[in-house]
Amino acid sequence: MSDMPGTSGHSAACCNLPPIVSQGYQSKGNYEKVGGYKTYITGPADAAKAIVIIFDIFGFFEQTLQGADILAHSGEQKYKVFIPDFFSGEPCPIAWYPPDTDEKQKNLGAFFGKNPPTSAAAALPGFVEAIKAQSPSIASSGVLGFCWGGKAVALAVKESTNPFSVAASVHPAMVDAADAPGIKVPFIMLASGDEDAEDVRKFDDALLVPKHVEIFADQIHGWMAARSNLSDDRVKAEYERGYQTLLKFFGQHL
Repeated sequence: MSDMPGTSGHSAACCNLPPIVSQGYQSKGNYEKVGGYKTYITGPADAAKAIVIIFDIFGFFEQTLQGADILAHSGEQKYKVFIPDFFSGEPCPIAWYPPDTDEKQKNLGAFFGKNPPTSAAAALPGFVEAIKAQSPSIASSGVLGFCWGGKAVALAVKESTNPFSVAASVHPAMVDAADAPGIKVPFIMLASGDEDAEDVRKFDDALLVPKHVEIFADQIHGWMAARSNLSDDRVKAEYERGYQTLLKFFGQHL
């Protein structure tokens, strides 16, 4: 499931990644209000292409911000990257994960009840309109979701209101092959070893668009976002390879 289809006439747009910082990362972007949401923004001000990132349930973690900066500053393409806070300053405490006690399970259940992926999916078209109003140079956009955000992406790009030209889902939650046939834009999924491999295979088989589906079998759910232990050499290498893979796919299709 690792073959990436080529697209004639397009550069891979990849990849001169900066050194990955294991701890104490200093982000390159700034926070602004976009469409009513506190939003991390990084990348060239004159970029014509945007990538919207839906973070995982843990919010603005430095590993996630570093990933946004990688996408904005590593490829031949210019991308302006936006991460809206769809949790309004109340992300899930990372101490609740893994949910290995009854209390943690209860807390996580309440969090997901308050913040279903459908809420982010429904907010995305309006958020992209707000981006275009504030950044008139933006002509096209892609979307990337981590974990909970990966499910939101799959839901959003099925709808007639979908504003994105390409979509990505990384260590996604709630993988469901029923979502795949309705997706009408090129789609990349990078799964971890914690996602059910059969669910990932069924999703891959049901996709009808240019795609790249790959399982990073020795990585945990969250290795490219908040739960990434970048002090581990293997995790760091696969974090870097994951972002290189995303850059190549976005370079071909956005």
